[in-house]
Amino acid sequence: MRQAHLIKRSLDIVGSTVGLVVLLPILIVIGLAVRLESPGPALHWSSRVGRNNILFLMPKFRSMRIDAPDIATHLLPDAERWITPLGRFLRRHSLDEFPQLWSILRGDMSLVGPRPALHSQADLMALRNQSGVQTLRPGLTGWAQVNGRDELPIPEKARLDAEYLAKQSVVLDLWIIARTATTAFSGRGIRH
Repeated sequence: MRQAHLIKRSLDIVGSTVGLVVLLPILIVIGLAVRLESPGPALHWSSRVGRNNILFLMPKFRSMRIDAPDIATHLLPDAERWITPLGRFLRRHSLDEFPQLWSILRGDMSLVGPRPALHSQADLMALRNQSGVQTLRPGLTGWAQVNGRDELPIPEKARLDAEYLAKQSVVLDLWIIARTATTAFSGRGIRH
C-alpha cells in the first residue's frame, strides 16, 4: 500500500510540475484577462477541506465578482448575477481550475481524488467521513467528476467518492485523467 501511495505522489509531482511549465503562457493570459475584465485579483483563494478534514487554501482563477458571497455556487439564489462573462467560459471548460496544479505540487491535493469540499459543505463532509473518504487527498479531478460533475446530487457524489476509495489504482487514475480532458473541454455536466 505504501508503494502505491509513493507512486501516486510521484505522479502528482511530475504531472503538476510539467503542467505548470507547459501551461505557464496560458496561465498568464488567463490571469491578465481576468484582471482586465473585472476589478480584483486574478486568483481567488478558497478555504477547502483537505485530507483528514484539514483546511487549506486552494487557488482558482476568479470567475465571480469580488463581492460574491463565499458559499457554493449552487447555494446562491441567483448565481448568474455573480459570475463574470469570462468566468462563465472558464468554468464551463474547467480552465479556472489550472492554478490548483500549485496545490498538487505542494501536497495539499492530488491529480485524482474527491473534489475538495468547501468548508461550509457539512452534508458532503459528513457522508465522506462515514465512508473514510476524508483519508484521501482531494483531487483536481475525480471519479464523481467524470460521472456527472455538477449534475450529481450530494449523496451520489459521496457514493462515487467512496467507490473511488475502494477501487483506486494508477490505471484508474490515468483513465480518469484521460476522461476528464474530454469532459472538461466539452463543458458537459457544468451547471454554472
